[in-house]
Amino acid sequence: MSSAPIPDCFVDQPPVAAEVARGVTRLFCRRDWFAMCEVPLPNGRRADLMAIDSKGQLAIVEIKVSKADLVGDAKWRDYLDYCDRFFWAVPEHLCAILESEHFLPGEAGLLVADRYDAVILREAMDRPLAPARRKAETLRFARRAARRLSAQIDPTLGEGS
Repeated sequence: MSSAPIPDCFVDQPPVAAEVARGVTRLFCRRDWFAMCEVPLPNGRRADLMAIDSKGQLAIVEIKVSKADLVGDAKWRDYLDYCDRFFWAVPEHLCAILESEHFLPGEAGLLVADRYDAVILREAMDRPLAPARRKAETLRFARRAARRLSAQIDPTLGEGS
């Protein structure tokens, strides 16, 4: 039995990060959400996963696989202006840490994932984007997805920024 390939966008990350991303992506597909990994945001940050649902709502998922990475992350609040819902995605051993008020348990969702699947332990609060921001982010998401697909047809096109 061969293992599933690691997504290209997670080759520089620990293997468990790619496994968490794969599990979250499987969960999202069942919910009719479709995600891309490593999505640059206008503020210079990069979302680990960004997904869009059938209603056009955007979700950002921040993947953490170690306690040190989770506790030391001070930039994650910068993602909140670019999504309707924000989730943490972690392997099972990190769940308890995310109950701290620092991680906004009343607002941020919590996904627990492995390479095969994910479950939502805590749903993210819906914080609707302003219409102009939604339009801009949806267009940016769609164009990035199309650019990535074009690069699969012709790798010389590259992804760009």
